[in-house]
Amino acid sequence: MRSFDFAPLYRATVGFDRVADLMDRVLTSDVAQPGYPPYNIEKTADDAYRISIAVAGFTPEELSVEVKDGSLHVSARKSADETERSFLHRGIATRAFERRFALADHVRVEGASHEHGMLHIDLVREIPEAMKPRRIEIAAPAKTATPALEGKAETVN
Repeated sequence: MRSFDFAPLYRATVGFDRVADLMDRVLTSDVAQPGYPPYNIEKTADDAYRISIAVAGFTPEELSVEVKDGSLHVSARKSADETERSFLHRGIATRAFERRFALADHVRVEGASHEHGMLHIDLVREIPEAMKPRRIEIAAPAKTATPALEGKAETVN
């Protein structure tokens, strides 16, 4: 796999180091995400998103949703007090997992819900007022009073 050096990007930009880190993470081959558990990411409105994760077999108490360092961490651990059962076929995986999602700037987790074996995490992008487009009024030039020169000439020595 080809490796890219983002050092020139750091020298020529200010505040984009998170974008370069994200690109570096994506291009690194050793950061393979496991396929368990399956999930969907959907756009529910212009600035709203929902991550739905299939968590069949887990109770809300066994699930953990945290936001730290600009990423969303979802994990699950089965409680140890589960009685020993004998399965003839076990097709529903209830193994422990941890899944991470990188959050863009100004994205906030609004809430999470657990229903019908699905964990739904609602996200909202809130753009600060300083970053929203705003119209700048263009002022007309101010009229300046210039004294009339009434036939007087200045001499420069």
